[in-house]
Amino acid sequence: MRAITDIQNFDGQRVIVRTDWNVPHDAGTILDTSRVDVTLKTIRWVTSHNGAVIVVSHFGRQGESMKGLSEIVSEILPITFVEDPFSEVGVELIKGLKPGEIILLENIRKWPEEEANDEEFAKKLASLADIYVNEAFSNSHRNHASMVGIPRFLPSYAGLRFLEEVSKLSESFNPEHPFLFILGGAKLETKLPLIDNFLNIADQIFVGGALAKPASLTPLAQNPKIVFPKGDIAALDADSETLTELREMIRTAKFVLWNGPLGNYEKGYNQGTKELARMLAESGAKVIAGGGDTENVIDTMHLEGKFYFISLAGGAMLDFLAKRTLPAIEALQ
Repeated sequence: MRAITDIQNFDGQRVIVRTDWNVPHDAGTILDTSRVDVTLKTIRWVTSHNGAVIVVSHFGRQGESMKGLSEIVSEILPITFVEDPFSEVGVELIKGLKPGEIILLENIRKWPEEEANDEEFAKKLASLADIYVNEAFSNSHRNHASMVGIPRFLPSYAGLRFLEEVSKLSESFNPEHPFLFILGGAKLETKLPLIDNFLNIADQIFVGGALAKPASLTPLAQNPKIVFPKGDIAALDADSETLTELREMIRTAKFVLWNGPLGNYEKGYNQGTKELARMLAESGAKVIAGGGDTENVIDTMHLEGKFYFISLAGGAMLDFLAKRTLPAIEALQ
């Protein structure tokens, strides 16, 4: 993949920066701007090197508007919100972009052609700019027009955070040993490929949370590398005996990969997950953590600086670790 830093002067060109600004929100209130924050370096790279930026992102599950978020972001970036880039007003605003200026388009999923990966829609989006930059690693497992379609029609590059996600997560494929993989959460069917991929890499794989019970009923239970919770394997949270076992595994590990909570996190059973976060933060091991609930507990406990890397990707992280590539990575290559 070509990196955005390969371009030292954009010569006034318009650059689509595809971000994932699908930040947590509730009833119009933005709860966390981390996904915005990690894209600022890339956006500022373009504007400081004589380019203009067109930010493209999705937001929410029901086609919600990004206007409210744009007002918050405008406090740190001089952005202009464009409701319809294909309208006469929108086209004129985009054509008139000057170096250093930034516009934010309305939620890209308001156009159904986005999720359908419609080729003509991808061409229309590409016609708005001269260069494309993917800064949405967390959405890169999606075959959507703004993710895999636009790169067919524009010179395309990876953003700074995108490259960091790929680089740091790739360390899991050739880690220091002992290597401990801690996998929690739910949806065993989506995580089985991940477990299979790491059976030949990790020294131990702890399977907890809602995954534990269904995983214990598969052939995985016979593999000596797989470790399950102590006591009631279907418990709503990790008990003290399980945490003691985890503490001992962490004590000897040099590299730890962690994804998913140890209990029913959404219903408040989070003490085991919080204790795991503390243990990992104090371990001295190289720890990579990721997943929505995992990132949230680390953030609320203010432990971010204690971890080697925290991925903001959820499904994309799991897919990348299982397959070592993603549709949007293939598109950039």
